[in-house]
Amino acid sequence: MIRVENLHKHFGGFRAVDNASLEIATGSITGLIGPNGAGKSTLFNVIAGVHKPTSGTVTMDGEDITGLAPHELFHKGLLRTFQIAHEFPSMTVRENLMMVPGDQSGESLWNTWFHRSRIAQEEAALLKKADEVLDFLTISHLKDEKAGNLSGGQKKLLELGRTMMVEAKIVFLDEVGAGVNRTLLNTIGDAIVRLNKERGYTFCVIEHDMDFIGRLCDPVIVMAEGKVLAEGSAETIMQNEAVIEAYLGRGLKNKVKAEIDSETARHESHGAQPGLGDEAGHGGAA
Repeated sequence: MIRVENLHKHFGGFRAVDNASLEIATGSITGLIGPNGAGKSTLFNVIAGVHKPTSGTVTMDGEDITGLAPHELFHKGLLRTFQIAHEFPSMTVRENLMMVPGDQSGESLWNTWFHRSRIAQEEAALLKKADEVLDFLTISHLKDEKAGNLSGGQKKLLELGRTMMVEAKIVFLDEVGAGVNRTLLNTIGDAIVRLNKERGYTFCVIEHDMDFIGRLCDPVIVMAEGKVLAEGSAETIMQNEAVIEAYLGRGLKNKVKAEIDSETARHESHGAQPGLGDEAGHGGAA
């Protein structure tokens, strides 16, 4: 569905995205991971039209969408959420959902004067759809709550619900688990899987919680220093030496290796076999 080719995004001399190329397959839940500062959110911002790329191309279903504005991509079914939820805090949860669809008749002064019945019909349809979304996400009990009063996890669910108020094709979720307790994170994960399987949503997910990534995502793409470092299943990625080094850093990785080597040498000096515990040099366990 999405193809990114030789993408660059520079801020002055800083290369936030540096010649990145990747694909997001239709119907997939693709994970995007990497250490802080790897360029993940900047990549999302370029794909979603928040930033224009320095160079490179982004295509969606074969159509060049490079540099299109967010509202243009919205109408093509490409949506993006943020690390910090962007709700209308003084409006209710249900009202937040009803605000999402564009080109509503009530936005026209002419219609408010001469086509009130059309507006009423649209609002009734939006109300019904919003209630269906709230049921789907199991947060109907919050429909009349001010959105600003929600917890971090509930706001993330609301953002996910907003993507359901339009015909979304692909949704980019940026750190959906940030500040979310485990119970709500599981609820969000369940909703993502259901949207993927039952409604055909394609997702790309930035997340640091590897349990969450491992449960939902295949494939997983790793970024480091603005580049795509590796791609594969979550299990394969976590065994990749380059990925381990990118997360730990060379210095910490070498420190850990030195500690392991020192511990191995200590065992060997006591007559232990390399790689076994202290009891190996004492004739086995008691």
